[in-house]
Amino acid sequence: MDVGLKRELEEKVRAGERLTREDGIALYASDDLAWLGGLAHEVRTRLNGDVVHFNVNRHLNMTNVCTASCAYCSFQRKPGEKDAYTMRIEEAVRLAKAMEGENLTELHIVNGLHPTLPWRYYPRSLSALKEALPQVSLKAFTATEIHHFETISGLSASEILDELIEAGLESLTGGGAEIFDWEVRQHIVDHDTHWEDWSRIHRLAHEKGLKTPATMLYGHIEEPRHRVDHVLRLRELQDETGGFQVFIPLRYQHDFVDMKDGKVRNKLQARTTMATGAEALKTFAVSRLLFDNVPHVKVFWVMHGVQTAQLALQHGADDMDGSVVEYKITHDADNYGTPNKLGREDLLDLIRDAGFRPVERNTRYEIIREYPGPDAERRESPQPMRV
Repeated sequence: MDVGLKRELEEKVRAGERLTREDGIALYASDDLAWLGGLAHEVRTRLNGDVVHFNVNRHLNMTNVCTASCAYCSFQRKPGEKDAYTMRIEEAVRLAKAMEGENLTELHIVNGLHPTLPWRYYPRSLSALKEALPQVSLKAFTATEIHHFETISGLSASEILDELIEAGLESLTGGGAEIFDWEVRQHIVDHDTHWEDWSRIHRLAHEKGLKTPATMLYGHIEEPRHRVDHVLRLRELQDETGGFQVFIPLRYQHDFVDMKDGKVRNKLQARTTMATGAEALKTFAVSRLLFDNVPHVKVFWVMHGVQTAQLALQHGADDMDGSVVEYKITHDADNYGTPNKLGREDLLDLIRDAGFRPVERNTRYEIIREYPGPDAERRESPQPMRV
């Protein structure tokens, strides 16, 4: 990058001036990852100090049966396939309660778009889970699922959200976003929920007082300009509603496991390679610099690997997603070596090992407990990047 442009971008960031689409594309074109990471770290430190947030959660996928066959997805199964499943509500409650002794604070629920499950299954599931675990926040359903519920119920998204909120819903999930630009999206998504409906549903959720996450699936067939476009669409919606709490870049995964049943469900991998660790860190850094109106950037360690997740904390991220327990969406695809579960103590150790101070939060980013950071008296103790 030209020295003059680099200085200009530094000045804009330090003055709190909003970066443009052209600025974002220029940042992605830079090969100076240390500079990018340092600049993003300045912003995350200004917003969140030396804190890394985490929560104790469980991911619950009640069915993998799905009408869609999205090109990137290895999770979906068609009715009648050998490993297709749909949980009874009682089974979902039993799995959720298995972590009750670990002071679970959140259930994260995402499902396939089941062709025959009745709409009432979903609010009844939330009601049963909330009754069984009244202290646990329910973060459930993507905008794609809400759009699907409109189709199967005949209700509007507003009516659906009202019923789900009454049943205990506290937040939507951020999924279904992938990449919004149609140039890419038409090749990767096999359902009808695109930017117009995704943004409509999150806007409605925000109007009803819900705070939601936003995501971006990167590292497949998209180009940096598509990532920039994706973030700027979300940034504009955030200007309007203020309802996004966190942005989560999600690293696309190749399909390694499903080959053993003779089916490669991930149709993108023949056309692309997975993002490297350096590309992941660049994506976190540029996202943090562009997304100036969202307070948090989360690294989902399951999709990045633990060590890259720790490094992302030095490149703009301030949240390390929680204990998880079982994440079938990408563990049904990859053979990447990440564990299913990191307990509270594991997360505390990882955050301190990266040089930060752990803070446990709930779904709404309210602080539950602050923990000591690394021991500053130990010479070998890690410390955050200096700013």
